[in-house]
Amino acid sequence: MGAVKTKRMPRAVREQQMLDAAVQIFGQRGYMAASMDEIAELAGVSKPLVYLYLNSKEDLFTACIRREAGALVEAVRAGVRRDLPADRQLWEGLGAFFTHTGENPDAWSVLHLQARTHGEPFAAEVTAMREEIVAFVTQLILAGAREAHRDPDLPEHEVAGLAEALVGAAESLAAWANATPGVTARQAAATLMNFAWAGLGDLMAGRPWAPPEEQPGPHTG
Repeated sequence: MGAVKTKRMPRAVREQQMLDAAVQIFGQRGYMAASMDEIAELAGVSKPLVYLYLNSKEDLFTACIRREAGALVEAVRAGVRRDLPADRQLWEGLGAFFTHTGENPDAWSVLHLQARTHGEPFAAEVTAMREEIVAFVTQLILAGAREAHRDPDLPEHEVAGLAEALVGAAESLAAWANATPGVTARQAAATLMNFAWAGLGDLMAGRPWAPPEEQPGPHTG
């Protein structure tokens, strides 16, 4: 009998294996400390093959950022059912965000820590992802606010800052949750909802908080 021929692995599948290994190494060791030798060994391929597929360490890191950013955005979008009330939509979106970042801590390290600290073009890739999530959250809050105020023309800038603040809080909370044993995605989402929705709920009900009026000082009047 002749030798049994092994089926050649498709390029796309092998490339994903390389990216899986790279995300793990970059996430755990950091961009600067990570070596192509380590990544190739973990992926079960030769280092020249990694270079053949992905050209350079910089291109490999960029490919990791793009893949993981796309996966996170898709997870958040898929987690939200648009037929639900505004608070439930936000709750499910946050739940999807914290579930994904909790299940993929190396990927979150790549996006939240590594990519942001090594300059362009890496930071620009993460900024694009963040802007997409902020835009999505803005529309969630805006839809709820317009419904609550019965004002279909409520301007987007009224809630855009809230979405920025909420996404920033979620990013910090995800990093904390991943570093704190025992914190579940549900607990992290509930923490942020308790922090944010009390204010958002009042705002949507027409009860926004307002700063106190400035009192004339000794040199004003």
